[in-house]
Amino acid sequence: MKKAMIMAAGVGSRLNPITLSIPKPLVTVANIPIMDILFKNMKKHEITDVIANTHYMAEKIISGYENNNFGVNFSYIKEETLSGTAGGLKKCQHFFKDGENFFVLSADGLFDVDLTDLYNQHIKNNTIATIVVKEIPKNQVEHFGVVVTDEKGLITEFQEKPPVEEAKSNLINTGIYVFNYKIFDYIPENEFYDFAKNVFPKLLSEKQISAFKTSAYWSDIGTIEQYIESNFDVLNGKIDTGHTEIVKTEYGRYISESPLNNAVCIDSVIVGKDCKIGKNVTLENTILLDNVTISDNITLKNCLVSYGITIDKNIQNEVIA
Repeated sequence: MKKAMIMAAGVGSRLNPITLSIPKPLVTVANIPIMDILFKNMKKHEITDVIANTHYMAEKIISGYENNNFGVNFSYIKEETLSGTAGGLKKCQHFFKDGENFFVLSADGLFDVDLTDLYNQHIKNNTIATIVVKEIPKNQVEHFGVVVTDEKGLITEFQEKPPVEEAKSNLINTGIYVFNYKIFDYIPENEFYDFAKNVFPKLLSEKQISAFKTSAYWSDIGTIEQYIESNFDVLNGKIDTGHTEIVKTEYGRYISESPLNNAVCIDSVIVGKDCKIGKNVTLENTILLDNVTISDNITLKNCLVSYGITIDKNIQNEVIA
C-alpha cells in the first residue's frame, strides 16, 4: 500500500492577495483547486491513504477533503504553530509503519511526474530519501534550490538559490519526495525542523539521499507570476488538470465555468464559477476567479481578479482583490 503526507500548513503569503481569503491548497488552477488535482494524481498512482498537516485556514482544507470523492482516505493534524517542513512530517509519524516507504508532497505543487516510476526507483536506490529533480535553464537557478549529483545519481550537495555564476548544476529540487520510515530517526520531536537546513545535510554525509530526474511538467506555484503562468500552461496544453474544454477562437483560447455573454476573449483567458459578465466586455490575457462581476463595456488586459470582486472600470496590468 502506498501512503503519502501532504504539506498543507503554509500561509502562502507570496500569493497574496489571493490567499487572504482562501488557503493556498484550495486556490484554483484552470478552475480546479490545486489539491483536487493532486488527489486525482495520487489516486491514479494507487496512493490511497493520505495525511496532511494543516494550520492556516485549516477548517477549509479539512471540510473540503474529509469526505472526498477521489477514493482517498484523508486524515489530518492541526498545527497550532508551524514546525517546519520536517517538523510537520514528524507530527504525522503515527500514520506510518516501521519499514514503510511513502511520499511527501506539497499541496501547492502542480505536476504530472510519474509517481509510480518514482516509487519504484526509490526502492531500487535503497536510500532513505529520494528527491525529484528537474533541469531548468541555467539563468534561472538563482530562484531555486540547486541539487548536485554524482554519476550514480546520489546527491552530493545542495545550493540554496545560488548566483548563476556559482551554480554547480542546473538541477533543482521540486519538493516531491519519497522517504523510508527511517527518516523519522533524523527529526527530533517538538522542534522546528526543516528538510533542507536540518535533515538533508545529515543524509548527504551518510550517502542516503538520491535523485530522480524528471522531464515531466512541474510548477511551484509560489508567486503570483508563477500562478498566472501555470494557468496559462494549462491553456497551452502543457499539462492536463482534468479541466473543462479549452475553447479555441480566432482571437485565442479560453476556459470558462460561467456564461460569457458574448465577451471577446483574446490570447489566454480563464473565467471561474458563478461569474457575471456584462455586455460588450473584452478580456485579454486575464484570469477571473470565482464570483467575479464585470459591468458593461469593460476591458480587462493582463489582469488577475480575485474571488468575489466587482469590476466597473477598464483595467490593465493589475492583480485586483
